[in-house]
Amino acid sequence: MKNLNLKFSHNVYKQIFFKIVMKKDFECCGGEYGCEYNEEVLAINHRAPTFIAQSFHNGGTKKVSLSDYIGKWVIIFFYPADFTFVCPTELGEMADMYEKFKKLGCEILSVSTDTHYVHKAWHDTSETIKKIKFPMVADPSHEISHKYGVLIPEEGVALRGSFLINPEGVLKAYEIHDNSLGRSTDELIRKLEAAKFVAEHGGEVCPANWKPGKDTLRPGLDLVGKI
Repeated sequence: MKNLNLKFSHNVYKQIFFKIVMKKDFECCGGEYGCEYNEEVLAINHRAPTFIAQSFHNGGTKKVSLSDYIGKWVIIFFYPADFTFVCPTELGEMADMYEKFKKLGCEILSVSTDTHYVHKAWHDTSETIKKIKFPMVADPSHEISHKYGVLIPEEGVALRGSFLINPEGVLKAYEIHDNSLGRSTDELIRKLEAAKFVAEHGGEVCPANWKPGKDTLRPGLDLVGKI
């Protein structure tokens, strides 16, 4: 078989450089230059990275796809590992507040790099984890944690990351903590309530520490310098 000696012009090399190396724009070349660039970008107001995975839910195994939740708000709640210490305190609070999240039209997906079998073992063992009624997603391949930028490769676990996704599947807020720092469920609810309010009231924005019933702001020239 003949070896093909392909030659590219200087301009083509420039396009390859910017599209693949610099990622200056986020449109794939469509395979024109043989790239396998992934169009999914972890960024606010971009579509959240998609995934399909096994989970432990309601005593059994359930396959979960992020696309199943289009039409609802979603919080993806990454934590390092089952059978640990800070994690059950966070997950216990999320379980206690799950009904409030659901009343706000929001579903919860907890994710760690454990298998769904380990999730079941923890659920069967811990009184705190037994309270969980949302899917406990398994990410043993580390694919989901990697997509969301929370994977610690050398440890094979995720950082504490919380990602708020709107009903259109677009990322609206996220926070990532060192694994020694637990998160506030109340603050997650506050962010959800603020994001929902802004989505439902065009032109209004929520100031610091906003909660339902408090004043919002409507940016405009008449407001400049008056805050």
